[in-house]
Amino acid sequence: MLQTFFMRRKLLLVAGGLALAMLAAACGGGDEDAPSGGQGGTSGEPIRIGTSLPLTGDFSEPGKAAEQGYKVWEKLLNDGDGLLGRPVEIVVRDDASQQNLAVTDYTNLISQERVDLLLGTFSSLLNLPASAVAERNQMVYVCPACGAPEIFERGFEFYFFSQQATADNQGNLYAEYVTGLPDDERPKTAAYVTQDDPFTAPVIGGLQEKLEAAGIETVFSEIYPPDTRNFDTIANSIASRKPDLVAQGSIFEDGVGLVRSFIKAGFSPSSFFQTTAPSLGEQYAEGVGAENTEGVFFAISWDENLETPVNAEFVETHREMFGGDPAEDAADAFASAQVLQAAVEAVGDIEDQEALADYLHENEVETILGTLQWDEAGRPQSEFLLAQWQGDGFEIVRPEEIATSEEIVHPKPEWGR
Repeated sequence: MLQTFFMRRKLLLVAGGLALAMLAAACGGGDEDAPSGGQGGTSGEPIRIGTSLPLTGDFSEPGKAAEQGYKVWEKLLNDGDGLLGRPVEIVVRDDASQQNLAVTDYTNLISQERVDLLLGTFSSLLNLPASAVAERNQMVYVCPACGAPEIFERGFEFYFFSQQATADNQGNLYAEYVTGLPDDERPKTAAYVTQDDPFTAPVIGGLQEKLEAAGIETVFSEIYPPDTRNFDTIANSIASRKPDLVAQGSIFEDGVGLVRSFIKAGFSPSSFFQTTAPSLGEQYAEGVGAENTEGVFFAISWDENLETPVNAEFVETHREMFGGDPAEDAADAFASAQVLQAAVEAVGDIEDQEALADYLHENEVETILGTLQWDEAGRPQSEFLLAQWQGDGFEIVRPEEIATSEEIVHPKPEWGR
């Protein structure tokens, strides 16, 4: 999840002529099935796109952000030439962050609502069973947050993840940075801790494997239950081993909780990586204390300043519609829709789902996240961005060719007391 607020940097505008050429799927709010915005140059019956999202429950924050991303696309597309010259109508259901409801929603969207196309829900936990419904019905299923490695081991033909890399590869750029440090700066020992979650655990597991292969000794490794609230015991156990590097697979509250417990224990590693939590911007800074964000690393899929097709239009329209900057989850959802749209426009048909899948297996697609491509199982084949908190916001520090800061804070400053 990500809320960007790069107050120190100027928004880089993308040429307006690219705006409608590269847009993608959106969603209407709750059970409102009417397209938003004007009808532009569209005519005929709308193309109906079904999605279920966690608008309530544990994943409601990213679920609502994903809904916003779909809505932005819907408005921009319907204000332009639509999809194949027709308006789009997003049919949204709330799965309440529950697997059984996600399955029910997609079953009903296909069999009762008779939607023409599908977009995925949020989180690997929900997409794992929901995508099986789409596969049984031989419908393309493009999802914005579904990178758990196990999902791609089922031999599915119609499943596609629209971020840059699967979960086990999302820490690659951080691993490359750490292992490339001079010997006198390179961490010698590391501790790994993660929530028992199908996304966070593979991120940390993949990172641990890469750092161990580079000779960095593991001195602590633990998986904790999702309902863990007190991190004092874990923090004290890690602190007693004094690792140079700590990597945590966190969602949000657990990421804040571990930092607070480290501060209480008087321990501060020289290098610190977390999933998701630091990307929540002001919420994270408020949670851990603004003075304790400096130098924290995390992987992200998107930045509002990327010079990618339609990114500037996406950001501007989101601000107009919702009164604030988009979250990363909104951008990921928008990108999912771009992927689906690219396949439909290339094939020229919404009924030939096999042709749509074949197109995505065989071609690259330009999105606001960058260029995406997939293997035969729907695994993305690109790299995530590596971000670091610096000052009152965060910067992209890898890859170097698109970095917004040439400097990297190392070692991480001591946390406050």
